[in-house]
Amino acid sequence: MFADRHEAAIRLAAEVGKYRGLNPLVLGIPRGAVPMARVIAAELAGEVDVTLVRKLGAPGNPEFAVGAVDETGWSHVAAHARGAGADAAYLEQETRAQVEVLKARRAAYTAIRPAVDPRGRIVIVVDDGLATGATMIAALHALRARNPAKLICAVPVAPPESIEKVSRHCDEMMCLEAPGNFRSVGQFYRRFEQVSDAEVAAALKA
Repeated sequence: MFADRHEAAIRLAAEVGKYRGLNPLVLGIPRGAVPMARVIAAELAGEVDVTLVRKLGAPGNPEFAVGAVDETGWSHVAAHARGAGADAAYLEQETRAQVEVLKARRAAYTAIRPAVDPRGRIVIVVDDGLATGATMIAALHALRARNPAKLICAVPVAPPESIEKVSRHCDEMMCLEAPGNFRSVGQFYRRFEQVSDAEVAAALKA
């Protein structure tokens, strides 16, 4: 159990401490993980930015991911998508809607600070936890195409099956806890409030 995202970030920073002084680029998945990325970047004397991906929610249950999409429109569709009612037509519509959200977010965040090029960098991608892993897979796919020197996934908690899936898409997988009784990311935090756009902006400005 983590007290909050700040504590989780401090613990993650200790685990990736070998990259301190190597100017790593720490990328948070908005919104919850961006303040975490800021903490980790500060601990490692690195740089912080966002990586923009959106989950594709199931029909009638938008919080349940049946896949995810990156800024380019590339999507990862989970094996359970059809069983959750997400047919090809639904996925096409949901993907278009989420890409529009990503465009708006990129415009807003770029106004705060220009996007940082990950090419040739040690890149650490942070989220506050993995459920299905779909969102992280989309983020890693988008970043791999931009030729980082090393691509690392760092999360506080995830179920073992998601760790196995995500590990195939990065050079190093860092997960602090892998409980077998996983139901949701929030169950492993005592405080797990929504992170606002203002908090994301503050983290990027810091």
